[in-house]
Amino acid sequence: MNTLGDAIFSDINNNEFLNELYDDLLYNYGLLKFPTRREPRPVDLEAALRFADLLSKSNHPYEKEHHRTWAQEIIILCDKLYPDNPLVRIYATSVFMAVGNYQGLKLIGGGNVPLSIFERAFSGFQEDYLRVPGTEDQTFFVPQKRIYDRLKDPEFSYSAPTSLGKSFVMRTFIINQIKQGATASYAILVPTKALINEMRSKIINDLKETLAERNYRVISAAGDIALEGEHNFIYVLTPERLLYLLVAKPHLKLDYLFIDEAHKLSGKNSRAPFYYQVVSMLHDRPKPPRFIFASPNIPNPQTYLQLVDAAIDGDESAIATTYSPVTQFKFIMDASKQEILVYNDHAHHSTTIAPYQGADPLNNLLATLQLASAEDRAAQTVVYFPSKEKAIKAAKNWALKQPILADNELDALAEDISRDVHDQYYLVELVRKGLAYHIGYLPPAIRQRIEDLFRQRKIKTIFCTSTLLEGVNLPADNLIITSKKNGRASMSAVDFNNLIGRVGRIEYNLYGDVIMLVLPKETSREDFTQFLDEEIPQQKLSIETDTGLFRKIDKQRVVETLMQGKIALPEKKQNESEDKREMIRRYELILLRDIMEDRSSLVRREFADHLDKEKEATIRQQFAKREAAQDVDLNISVDQVENLTHAIRNGLTYPERIESSSFDYRQVLKFLEKLAIIFHWDIYESSTLGYRNPKTQEHTKLRWYAAILCRWMEGRGLKFIMNQAIQYQMKHPDRFFVTDYLMERYTDSKEHRNIVMANTLKTIEEQILFSLSNYFLRFSNEYKKIHNVESFPNNWYEYVEYGSTNEEAIALQRSGFSRESATYILKNNPDYLRIDERGSLHLDFGLTSSPNINVKNEASEIFYNLPEVFDSLPPF
Repeated sequence: MNTLGDAIFSDINNNEFLNELYDDLLYNYGLLKFPTRREPRPVDLEAALRFADLLSKSNHPYEKEHHRTWAQEIIILCDKLYPDNPLVRIYATSVFMAVGNYQGLKLIGGGNVPLSIFERAFSGFQEDYLRVPGTEDQTFFVPQKRIYDRLKDPEFSYSAPTSLGKSFVMRTFIINQIKQGATASYAILVPTKALINEMRSKIINDLKETLAERNYRVISAAGDIALEGEHNFIYVLTPERLLYLLVAKPHLKLDYLFIDEAHKLSGKNSRAPFYYQVVSMLHDRPKPPRFIFASPNIPNPQTYLQLVDAAIDGDESAIATTYSPVTQFKFIMDASKQEILVYNDHAHHSTTIAPYQGADPLNNLLATLQLASAEDRAAQTVVYFPSKEKAIKAAKNWALKQPILADNELDALAEDISRDVHDQYYLVELVRKGLAYHIGYLPPAIRQRIEDLFRQRKIKTIFCTSTLLEGVNLPADNLIITSKKNGRASMSAVDFNNLIGRVGRIEYNLYGDVIMLVLPKETSREDFTQFLDEEIPQQKLSIETDTGLFRKIDKQRVVETLMQGKIALPEKKQNESEDKREMIRRYELILLRDIMEDRSSLVRREFADHLDKEKEATIRQQFAKREAAQDVDLNISVDQVENLTHAIRNGLTYPERIESSSFDYRQVLKFLEKLAIIFHWDIYESSTLGYRNPKTQEHTKLRWYAAILCRWMEGRGLKFIMNQAIQYQMKHPDRFFVTDYLMERYTDSKEHRNIVMANTLKTIEEQILFSLSNYFLRFSNEYKKIHNVESFPNNWYEYVEYGSTNEEAIALQRSGFSRESATYILKNNPDYLRIDERGSLHLDFGLTSSPNINVKNEASEIFYNLPEVFDSLPPF
């Protein structure tokens, strides 16, 4: 039987009067955002407010979240256009209470409106129901509460808009469990090292003394000192780090595994197989942990439950919500047609609101937004670019027009960047002007301070690349998107919506503005509107055949290669990216192990159409002859392991240092050349470690990596490494890469010096700390196994992991300090630490009041997370 609600809400989306009102409000807001001579449209304000109130109370089974979000949008627009109208406050109170957005209610100032007895009773009941456990003034949003209540399920998957706070729900659950006396172990998987630092810091600061009271430690690396004690643990790791931790500690206790940004399982990226491997290893345990998958904007989060063999036909183990506590308003600035348009999400059309004139669209747009901020309107802006080169160029161009702000905190950060990185690094000058770029590797403490100063509204504009897609949370009021691409490839619909969701944060504001900039030879208006118009499609796992990521022909290629007893895939196909090729290879390694051990896994099932008993028997027969078996390590294949064990048995070792902490470049390069043969880098790392100059056939990039590696392992500061890298390029001007694909002659200009610095930072992050670190880890483990030792001197894996051969520097980093902070302490406060005869680290509490901001912040977190290393306690 149809109810009154059905009659009201079933067709309200098509109500002409409602759509006209909303379109007029949006148009008028566009005129406010981009002042013009055009006249605002007349609006029946009371009718708009009544529609908002009605929509906020929708009970439609499929559309109620859409209706409630729409209600918020109408209220926010009315508040911006009629800020002094008391009627707006009355309706805002009703709407935000009805949708359960009490944080929004505080921001809009609607809490002081008188309520009826019924309204007070309902509000009191709902606030109590939505109260965040352990707090007095924090409330969940309704979808957050639904999600929170399901986190004890054996397996659960949820999806929500970026702005809903998916990670907050995870952290709240873990913190509440610990405060209630739980002794479980928790792991949170995040996609990047930068997010490790952010999540680790938030958990430590949320729990503080409770960590010690409940005997918990937060772990972010397999070498952390805290792992050596008898504690309960919260692990914050990338999938790769968790994999290697499970290899090192196969009996590691784990009760909950939270997989953040789970949509990576659907993407075309070489890291997705690590998620499969980790989940498979844990799921095979006699007592597996609870698995929780969290993803942004996915319509079918249940698909990820296939990794734990859960049924996905129903929605019993999954929640997908579209409700967002904040709103994003979208604009298109078309430089070619010289007009600015506002986009209507509900009607899927754009309306011209202002003309545009000028030769420099981006700078003109930034100037307009800057003027708005001077008038105490939206201030914080993030500008997205598909590449670091374009982001840096745009930042420099905008900085030419900006004054130095003479702000103490900005100047202090600029001085630290000059000291720790280089005084000619572009970022030094930018920061003094309240600008920055966010494009990849930087010392973690410096990167964190850039983000903190943006949150404090000291840094006003950040130019970024896809690092923003990886979950970095910044309170931007404006997001300018200059391209539909992420690197060389187009963004997916998921990535685009994830990017848009980065603007507007309920902790700071109720809405954000997204401005898509149409530039010549970049992205067309049609490209942007296509993203805006289309619904996010149903997601599939990257291993599934019909995704277009891993095609039938790719799977056939894998099976045919394995049947020949080989690992290396046939020659790279045209237009096949390195990332996709590496992804296929890693799935190949998972499949090989599953076949050899007769394991039933998702990966093996996905290859079932291309395998039969006879083919599997052939593969087993071929690889049974091998001296080594494929293990869980997805970075190293069986053919590489065989070469490595032969080399170590024949006497291969890490070259000795020429002094206590120095490395001979020629010996290091010679050793890397040997590894290039052992590990087949010409095949598996052909664009990086194995790259050969087409003319000379030299390992051009390997020579560069060797120079950086020497200085890194010696414990040299980044500034020293930068200067050495610049000197190297001056000696070898013909080996200069402007981009990954373009070489030109080095001239030692400031621009070229900054390219060297950017390349050096990228080399440290991608080649030293990832690729070479993984190869050295395998070398060290095989060396220990063959020589039957638990440890050995001159272990280059440790030197790379901690960027030092100094025992004290390594101990400081294992306790939680960054490499840069450890270097500072040893240079300026050597009396504040000691290592006793048992090898235990002891710190002085004075480090928590260090004049070095980074040391001070890190020491304070270590005090909570590892209090046993402090000899002296703070005064009471």
